[in-house]
Amino acid sequence: MWEYFEKYHHKLTEALLQHLTIVGISLAASVALASVLTLLIMRNAKLSSIVIRVLGSVYAVPSLALFAILIPFTGIGMKTAILVLTLYNQFLLIRNFIAGLDSVDPQIIEAAEGMGMSHMRILVRIKLPLAFPVILAGIHLAVISTIGIAAVAAAIGAGGIGSILFDGMRTRSPVKLVWGTILAAGLAITANLLLIGIERLAARRLHYGDLAKTSGRGRSAPSSSPE
Repeated sequence: MWEYFEKYHHKLTEALLQHLTIVGISLAASVALASVLTLLIMRNAKLSSIVIRVLGSVYAVPSLALFAILIPFTGIGMKTAILVLTLYNQFLLIRNFIAGLDSVDPQIIEAAEGMGMSHMRILVRIKLPLAFPVILAGIHLAVISTIGIAAVAAAIGAGGIGSILFDGMRTRSPVKLVWGTILAAGLAITANLLLIGIERLAARRLHYGDLAKTSGRGRSAPSSSPE
């Protein structure tokens, strides 16, 4: 097993870098598209529900089937893999983006509107910071999902860690299967731990921010000392 690594470590490294490239580009495109779609539908509950149902139906389609559907239009390779992964991620991202924004206390929104704040300013200054933990949870799910489905994309010539796994199955090589599994699992576990840490940090900052605001209001309260 270690002999294979010493002899073919450059191939393993290349596959890992290809996988990271697919995952990175897919996630960047996914978050950008989901953000735009969320802005367009977030103020219409009925439209939001319809969009999420449609995206849920797309998410339910097996990845290989969706790859096969798009190959006649976009060909084989990384481009099709990125497109499919971006489509899959919309359900996870938009569902959590909408849920996070809807979880903000309406009384806070009403108070901000009473102060004359615009809808965009309320979104940027109030809704997004308060909804950030839920939004980040959606991104977390999308990252792990993308890492896994990207391995299947090797079946259409996209490269990545999946190419080692498929080659191992084709040649009946246990060593390739083991190394492919180690790389895929290691990447997913590392990403999961990193994102858990970021989520905890974000939750802690939000908690401390709320405590600071509360203590600030307490200090600014007028005293009732007798004259």
